[in-house]
Order: sequence, then structure tokens, then C-alpha cells
Amino acid sequence: MRSIIKDGQVVTDSWAVLRPDENGKLPEVAPERDVIVPFSAWKAEPSAWQNRAGQVAVWLAPDDEPGELAAHLASFPLLAVDFPAFTDGRGYSIGRLLRERYHYRGELRALGDVWQDLVHYLWQVGFNSFEIKEGKALEDALKGFGTFSERYHSTWREPEPLFRRRNINHKSVA
Repeated sequence: MRSIIKDGQVVTDSWAVLRPDENGKLPEVAPERDVIVPFSAWKAEPSAWQNRAGQVAVWLAPDDEPGELAAHLASFPLLAVDFPAFTDGRGYSIGRLLRERYHYRGELRALGDVWQDLVHYLWQVGFNSFEIKEGKALEDALKGFGTFSERYHSTWREPEPLFRRRNINHKSVA
């Protein structure tokens, strides 16, 4: 089992992330194992995944539409969003949509090309667990939570922008 960051702590993770091989086939896993499957696989056969002994979660690719999961969100203890490249920011929008528009309250995990430089921003839009890219140190990634002491803009975790938090009064100039 690998370690991940969850709620600001390094923890052991029991979930298996299933990714298709070059032929589009998912790896075989024991039926009692908790799995995170691609949204496309879950969408193709939802009843097959729901009948497993282990828990089932879904990971969304950057081009997946989170609204398609809206009616099923309560049944997932975990949702993950894949970041295939450091420069692909679509997952931030997916995370924020899941939290704000669809009111998902379960574990929201970032996986893929995730490392220290992303952790602070991902945390702010609602992610609470992070599978750090292989080869990057978890201890270094933990430092990402403290990258900035203050934020100017509103986020899922800090809905009030800085000017409101500082009680700045805007007076018109006559």
C-alpha cells in the first residue's frame, strides 16, 4: 500500500486506482479490494461496479463532465480527479464544481501529476487528499499547505475575498 496526503496528514491508502492499459482494459483486482475506476468505465457498467464486495469510487479525466455524476454523488465515499500534466488545470474547475455546484462532501482526491506546487491551490478549491506523483517526496508536498499565508480571492475554503475579510469600506469619491 502506498501513502497519500489526506487532510494535511500522511496516511496509508488502501484504494487501488485502476487505469486502462494500451488496449483500454482495466487490470484485474480482487472483488473485496476498494477501487477507484475511470468514470468512463463506471458509466458503461454502473451495476457491475455497484455489486462489488469492496467500495467503488470514480476518477474523472479532465474532459469528463462532473454533472453527469450529480445524481450518484452520495453513493461515492471518494471521488478523484486526474491531473495528467502539471500544466493541465481543468481539474481545478472540476473540483470546485463538485464542491460548490454539486455539494459533494466526501473525500476529493487529486491524482496524477500532483506535487508540492499544486497542493495549496488544490486545497483551496476543495481537494482534501492528494496522491503525490511518484518520485516526489510526500514531506515536501506537505509544505505546499503553507505556501501562502493569505489569499486575495475567494475560494471554496475561504469564500470571502481579502477586502471583505479586512473590512475595507469602499466610499465613493465626490
